[in-house]
Order: sequence, then structure tokens, then C-alpha cells
Amino acid sequence: MTSADFKPKSDFLATLIERGYLHQCSDLSGLDEKAFAGEIVAYIGFDCTASSLHVGSLLPIMMLRWLQKTGGKPIALMGGGTTRVGDPSGKDESRKLLTVEQIDANKDGIRKVFDRFLTFGTGKTDALMLDNADWLTKLNYIDFLRDVGRHFSVNRMLSMDSVAMRLERDQELSFIEFNYMCLQAYDFVELNKRTGCLLQMGGSDQWGNIVTGMDLGRRMGTPQLYALTAPLLTTASGAKMGKSAAGAVWLNADMLPVYDYWQYWRNTEDADVGRFLRLFTELPMDEISKLAALGGADINEAKKILATEATAMVHGREAANVAAETARKTFEDRVTADDLPTVTIPAAEFAAGLGVLSAFVRAGLLPSTGEVRRQIKGGGLKLNDQTVTDEKANITGADLVADGAAKLSFGRKKHVLLRPE
Repeated sequence: MTSADFKPKSDFLATLIERGYLHQCSDLSGLDEKAFAGEIVAYIGFDCTASSLHVGSLLPIMMLRWLQKTGGKPIALMGGGTTRVGDPSGKDESRKLLTVEQIDANKDGIRKVFDRFLTFGTGKTDALMLDNADWLTKLNYIDFLRDVGRHFSVNRMLSMDSVAMRLERDQELSFIEFNYMCLQAYDFVELNKRTGCLLQMGGSDQWGNIVTGMDLGRRMGTPQLYALTAPLLTTASGAKMGKSAAGAVWLNADMLPVYDYWQYWRNTEDADVGRFLRLFTELPMDEISKLAALGGADINEAKKILATEATAMVHGREAANVAAETARKTFEDRVTADDLPTVTIPAAEFAAGLGVLSAFVRAGLLPSTGEVRRQIKGGGLKLNDQTVTDEKANITGADLVADGAAKLSFGRKKHVLLRPE
């Protein structure tokens, strides 16, 4: 039975299916019964590999939010333990191993975004934030091998996508990475013991790991566990969610200015507007249908609504409205807005002459001087609204005309002010 044929009784699965979150589920009918009875405790794990999550993590966060809004109890599991090992999924080489101090610092940064999406507390549907370091770091290796490791089949582990794809490409897979799926599976069993958690959710690339946890639970005597995954998202043109020309689209404002975050959503491809409105906003479905049906230049109005609603989810309504107004002033009124992202440069560098190649990289508009050169040749960069044509040009004090700053532009929608400090 496919999700298209399934008629859920629970608001949880009805919402996930209607909005496009559901890719695979181990037992739709059984999970629906639990959700309808208000018995779903579910978790998603987030490894602490950076001090902020990025847009690619938004979809699972939204799944936890909808779970809570429909009567379930969500658990955001911080991977303080598993980050010390490194998830091999989707990688051709080992992830860089971080120190415990780095992992703890990253965990603190990641926690900030969840308060925008979930209500934490001690009530039945209040969210929990747990850390698998609390149990993984206390395991005795010999006991773990004897009590847990004996339930894993190496043959089956070798067939998992995260392992098989690495081996097929003749890329080395370290022993520590090979153990990752064992630890993730054990997390599921441990969370069931501690909280009554019955469901693990994640992206479709995690299906094998989640099912392994279900199987381990069955072998270790837990109640029936469930798996549910969302589709891995790409844009209509095939680009991976979470990346832009200037780098990762971070969720923390100290990693990416709110204005740039708003612009990321404003730049959505026409074909993605309806899908992204369903997944990344809470607008009613009938309103989303009307916006998605807009054509021609009118679709830009839907993109602005998407940008503002998606930004409000992460940064709050006030910050989203400020970003939207900044964009309006910049693109419709053609003036420099005070709320544009600002990067400060030592005043002495302006006096000596700051090269345009370095300036666009330091402003965060482009990742390398080579890319700046390419964009200059294509006419894609502007200084104070004038096209840059000379890659050897310098920005000096004479260019500080926009309220004492130089305005750098990449395309029509990405702008940064350079100010002397």
C-alpha cells in the first residue's frame, strides 16, 4: 500500500502526507493507530558537526514540529556521542574528527534554533532535548560487543548504502565509521527504555540505519518500533538543499545574516514555490494552492511570502519583516537600506586600496577570487550599482558613498555593505 492509497485517521500522518514529508514508513497502519491514540514519542538525531544547522536540516525539524502540533511528543537528540565517530552516509571520505570541546561548543550553537520550533517542558507533549553522549560514553566496550554487537550481521551492514557506496568507489571506510550504525541503532533502543520512544524519523538516506535500530529493538525485546523517512530534497534544477553560491545556508543569525537567509528563499526556482511553501511554512493548504498557481511575474509575490514565512519560522516575525522591507527598499525603491548585511574592513585598507577580488570574497558574496574573476567577466558584479569590469580595480575611500560604505552586489539580489572600522 502506498501513501497515496492510505487514508490516515491520525492528524500526524494526514499532515505529513498532505504536505509531502512522507517518503517511506515501516508500518503505516500500525503507526497511524499509535498516533491516533496519542501514543507517539518520536526522535530525530542531529550530529554536532558545526555550530549551526543549515537549511538541509529544516525538513526534519519541521517534522518534529508537526508531530508536537498534532499531539505527539518530539525528541531532538543531540549527537554528542555519535559525532565523535562520524556518520559515513553520503560521504566519500571520513569526516574530520572533532574534539569533545568542539562538539560541546557546536551543540550549544545548535540548541538555539530548536526553541523557535518546539515547546520544551515536562508535559505529555512537551519536547525533550537529549544527548546520546549521556549513554554512549558510559558503555563498556566488551559488554557492548557481547550484549548488543552480537545482534548485528556484518553481511547486512556491508549491504547498507552508507557502506556499500563507499566500498564500490574504492574509498576507504574506517572501522570507527563502520560502527556508526551500531551506535545509532542502540540510540533507538536506549530512547525506548528511557522515554517510551516508538518512532525514529530522518531523511531517506537514513532508512537503513533506522531499520537496523528497529531490528535491534526486536532482538533485544523492546515493544514494536517504527521508521519513517522524508524525501531527500533537491531543487527543481537538481541542486542540493542547504547550499548557495556563497556557501552553506546556516540557520543561526551569527553564521548567516537574516537578510541573506530571506534572500535565499526569495531566490527559489518557480517550480519549487508550492512544494517549499508546503514543507517550510505553516500557511493553510488552500492558500498555498492559490500561491503556487500564480504564473509569470506574479510568482514573485509568492516567493516573497515564502521568504518571509520561512524566515519568520527561524528568526521570528519581526526580523523577517525587517528583511522583507530591506529587500523592498533595495529592489523597488533603489536605495541603500541600513539593514543590508554589513562587513567591516580596517580603514587603512580602504586608504591603501582594497582589491575587488578580495573584497567580494571577504564580503561573503563569493567563495573564491577565481569565482569573482568569472563573475566579473560575465558582468555579474557591481560596486555602488555600477558594473565591475576590471578585476585589478581597487576600492578606496572615494567609493564609500553609501552612507559611508561601499555597496557590493552579486546579481540582482545579493548585496553587502563594506564599511571602514
